[in-house]
Amino acid sequence: MLSNQMLPNQSMQQISYNPVSAAWNTVASYDDYLQAQAAVDRLSDDGFPVEHLDIVGSDLRLVERVTGRLTKGRAAAAGAASGAWTGLLVGLLLGLFVNSISWIAVVLTAIVLGAVWGAVFGFVAHSATRGARDFSSVRSFVAGKYDIIARDGTVDQARGMLVRAGMLHQHAPVV
Repeated sequence: MLSNQMLPNQSMQQISYNPVSAAWNTVASYDDYLQAQAAVDRLSDDGFPVEHLDIVGSDLRLVERVTGRLTKGRAAAAGAASGAWTGLLVGLLLGLFVNSISWIAVVLTAIVLGAVWGAVFGFVAHSATRGARDFSSVRSFVAGKYDIIARDGTVDQARGMLVRAGMLHQHAPVV
């Protein structure tokens, strides 16, 4: 029968057993990525073979941050900017095959054509939505927790090093 156990050198912090986490060889769990990253960085600094670790995010959520109202003009401007960058790339590539100073004309022409076509496509694409999505946004996935997972039998070594470093802030399973 498994019960709560204490790690060596760990005063008053109980470790709970979770069969799913135990199967994953969880070293520690953190509420945000920066804490998990700091723990792995500390293990690296202390000489742990970090190539045996993974940081696994779970309880994923899609977060969409609305950045502003999207009008036909803003859609055209965004398309023009994107098209100009594409035109710059194409112009530089074509400019490699041009002798003399005329390569500047090739690059500038490609930028202008890219911006014009980008503006047209941005305007048309936004108009085609007929107001179904009149805002711009940025999407990202955010995890509810981050587990540091150890492979190749290194979980106890990693957990012990984090306990000694004072970086094992949350409950981690002991098998």
